[in-house]
Amino acid sequence: MNVDEALVVLDIFLENRLNNLQELVFRQSWEGQTYQEIADSSSYDANYIKDVGSKLWKLLSQSLDEEVTKSNFRSVIRRRAESSAIYKKSQNAQAVLLHYQQLADKEYLELPSSDRENLEPCIGYTRQEDQKSPIPVPERLDIPSGPVPLNSFFYIERPPIEERACAEIAKPGSLIRIKAPKQTGKTSLMQRILTHARQTIGVQTVLISFQLADSHVFTSLDKFLRWFCANASRQLHIEPRLDDYWDEDIGSKVSCTLYFQEYLLRKIDCPVVCALDEVNRIFEYPEISGDFLPLLRSWYEDAAELEIWQKLRLLVVHATEAYIPLDINQSPFNVGLAIKLPEFTLSQVQDLAIRHGLDWAKGEVGAQTLTPLVAMIGGHPYLVRLALYHLARQDVTLEQLLQEAPTIGGIYSNYLRHHLANLQEHPELATAFKRVLTATEDVQLEAITAYKLESMGLVKLEGNHAVPSCELYRLYFCEQLG
Repeated sequence: MNVDEALVVLDIFLENRLNNLQELVFRQSWEGQTYQEIADSSSYDANYIKDVGSKLWKLLSQSLDEEVTKSNFRSVIRRRAESSAIYKKSQNAQAVLLHYQQLADKEYLELPSSDRENLEPCIGYTRQEDQKSPIPVPERLDIPSGPVPLNSFFYIERPPIEERACAEIAKPGSLIRIKAPKQTGKTSLMQRILTHARQTIGVQTVLISFQLADSHVFTSLDKFLRWFCANASRQLHIEPRLDDYWDEDIGSKVSCTLYFQEYLLRKIDCPVVCALDEVNRIFEYPEISGDFLPLLRSWYEDAAELEIWQKLRLLVVHATEAYIPLDINQSPFNVGLAIKLPEFTLSQVQDLAIRHGLDWAKGEVGAQTLTPLVAMIGGHPYLVRLALYHLARQDVTLEQLLQEAPTIGGIYSNYLRHHLANLQEHPELATAFKRVLTATEDVQLEAITAYKLESMGLVKLEGNHAVPSCELYRLYFCEQLG
């Protein structure tokens, strides 16, 4: 059993799919990596990864109704797979043979061409001249999921974004805002900025994902800010001393500010980049976001006058605009460097297709061949990666992929079903999205509804109007939403 098969088994037992970071820890743990190795390869702090892992094993223990740990989770899942009819049905000898053939092909194809001429092919590999359509293996084709690994051949830069972001993060007291819908590359870019900052500028980094915060953290501003400060302390390997700086008489915001200014920033001898991922989660809690976001703005402005705050650089990552009322002079979303991640262009899709070993994608003819794919899914990075993954594995032809894309039998069925479930849980969003799908002209939506649909990636906002993000969504959801 490989890790992708293990995740299929998990989907049977879990009420909700693992989030990106949980899946990253699961995948790397399955490969035998330690928490430290996972942290080193993904730009997270080791203690942070360990905490994610601990919560992951607890979640699996509850879902599988038996104790699951990092040391026994493989055997637990294999045992559950053996008792799962759904999993058994998916297994067959041909799939196993294909898996090992691809591993053999990889080792052979990675050799220099001159060496290949003098060596016998690996077991299971057929020379190109002896087969009509070899399976291309430019590197191990893991199914696209979560952030693109730092050393991945499949990361596509979107100039001049990376260069501008890396230049900005080097500036004292800087603030960078990355905005884009889910699964479009925000976290992948964030990880590259953090890695660049550590390796070339010599800063420390803190990464706080609001998606990982327990629900009780959001019950009050005080709880949230204490969680935030404790998290930053541990990632900086500084003993938390919250009680020494927290004073209810001066309030949580001032206490939090003093904790950073008088303790954390003075304890470190170099700048620190504090990356805040999934910030849009706090938009759901106006009593918290209404105070925390202006606090970030004040820290950014303090750097212009107080040298100590120049040590702090902020990297804010969010999926949509803040849909809470913020004074224009208090919002962090109108200062610093704003980065709005665009979709892939046709030339970038073509580049990625070639990296997947799809020789037919080369040249002007290749670009024309890919045009219908881009017309169907836009340049959505995840949807593009998933299509090229299946095309490179020769699971489907491009014609078949396009024909089946908006159906329950297509490669996007799980992805689309996840969005459909979210819409069904929020009827007001489903109603609004249906209006967008069926309208003969641009539709103007209520602001919060529009921002939520935008964060899901289902609509694009053009001024005050919303349009479907791509043809795939229009075709599928028109059918499913009636």
